[in-house]
Amino acid sequence: MKKQYALLTGALFLALTTGQAAAKVSAQEAAELGKSLTPIGAERAGNKDGTIPAWEPEPQRGALKGEFPNNPKIDAEKPLFTITKANMAKYADQLTEGHKKLLNLYSDYKMNVYPSHRVVDWPKSIKDATIKNATTCEIQGTDTLNNCKEGFPFPIPKTGAEPIWNHKLKWRGEAVTRFNNQMIVQNNGDYQLTKIIEDVQFPYASIKDPHPIDSANGEYLEYLSHVVAPPRLAGTFILVHDKTGTGADGRAAWLYSPGLKRIRRAPTVCCDNPYEGTDGHQFYDQVDMFNGVLERYTWKIVGKKEMYIPYDSNKIAGNTVKYKDLVRPRHLNQDLPRYELHRVWVVEAELRPGTSHTFKTRRFYIDEDAWTIAAVDDYDNRGDLFQFQEGHIISAPNIQAATTVPEVIYHFDSGRYFITAAWNEDKPIDATVHFNDSYFTAPSVQKMTTR
Repeated sequence: MKKQYALLTGALFLALTTGQAAAKVSAQEAAELGKSLTPIGAERAGNKDGTIPAWEPEPQRGALKGEFPNNPKIDAEKPLFTITKANMAKYADQLTEGHKKLLNLYSDYKMNVYPSHRVVDWPKSIKDATIKNATTCEIQGTDTLNNCKEGFPFPIPKTGAEPIWNHKLKWRGEAVTRFNNQMIVQNNGDYQLTKIIEDVQFPYASIKDPHPIDSANGEYLEYLSHVVAPPRLAGTFILVHDKTGTGADGRAAWLYSPGLKRIRRAPTVCCDNPYEGTDGHQFYDQVDMFNGVLERYTWKIVGKKEMYIPYDSNKIAGNTVKYKDLVRPRHLNQDLPRYELHRVWVVEAELRPGTSHTFKTRRFYIDEDAWTIAAVDDYDNRGDLFQFQEGHIISAPNIQAATTVPEVIYHFDSGRYFITAAWNEDKPIDATVHFNDSYFTAPSVQKMTTR
């Protein structure tokens, strides 16, 4: 579990420690952004043996509404090879511990590996802002940021918390409405669908009206979810204002329950408290692979590594695959997911003494081009691999962004798994929406429930 990872870019990691002091990079280091590094900090070149290509961003294309992820050239490709339990030893150094466990547990589990592509791009404003952030944005401790504006805050990360903040603050459009369909899949493959509609606004990573993060303002996301099915959960609303900082300075949340018929503050929308409606199969800080405060852990960059991760997952995120096709007993239908070899940042979080969480250790695998968490190994307090999170990365050239659709949490204690962030049988993201400031308020939600 303490396996050491070879560093691929040694010069960038000489200063890495477990400490969390405020950090910026030098002008000399930042000058490589847009040159040897992409504008957001990935290595521009491919690897030596050509199995990872150079970065070749895809031009913006597609409508901002009604656009399922697609790339006809990539989608038509056939697998290069398949990883199974029989041959996994050959690829073991490039597999997450979660994938190894799935391969060992289930004889029918496999990973189809396809050619790798690096086409994710971002709007020019986001790239320009990211380059500026490299020499101005600071982090104090794990949760307090300052002098950050619009772009990725830490394109050349020095501490373990910084790649996580890149994931949390990434550009995803000005505002979006999306379907978030969820399934708890039983051992026999049965499941019940929970349908959630989410409205989200991103004031920090806004191109039209960016809200910088500084000592006076740390809000970066406004979120409202509405459960529409099944009937026992329908009418539940969750309202969140996400902010940097902790405690009273951090996240503010409200919950509307149809049974109570009123909206109230929800102080437990945090950490390993179970997310409403998931029957304990997803914690609040597992939403979007990871969100919420970092303060319960110490964070360390272990290194950068070539790994097989879910990527260009247009098929299982699109409307040609039905949920009945995707779901199988104990794991996804592994004929459908696509895996590619990519460079990832490996970040490890260890529970701080005197704090509590179901997970003692969490190991994150974060794609260098998307600053998106692709997988998480979650260990319990005995040191056993307890859960495995897998996020299937898609590129969204219409928005010029990347995200994970769907996300899966494998529960090794029960053999069940949880699917979230699926929209196959509904509509894809609508990035044309606009919300007034008053929309994400408790009185506004209360009015919605009485219409």
